[in-house]
Amino acid sequence: MTAATQPARLLGIPLGDFGFFSALLLALASGFLTFFASCFLAILALLCWNIVGHNHVNYADSYRYVAFPLGLAVLAFGLVFFTSVWLRRRLSGTH
Repeated sequence: MTAATQPARLLGIPLGDFGFFSALLLALASGFLTFFASCFLAILALLCWNIVGHNHVNYADSYRYVAFPLGLAVLAFGLVFFTSVWLRRRLSGTH
């Protein structure tokens, strides 16, 4: 008799019923969401920095040095995480 495996959870949300394509879409969506949210926050931070300090920092630096690397990191982590959840479910035979 085999023990039933618990579905993977992310912040309490069960992630065990996604297919391979859904796992890829979730990873891509999390990377995009991270990119746009961090770009927005970095632009606001540069705006405050430029106003308060009378600086002239280019706003393109907000996505070049903050949002793009952070989005790529979350995309890579999401691909590993979501495909491993899918693969673990597939190999356990509970698909």
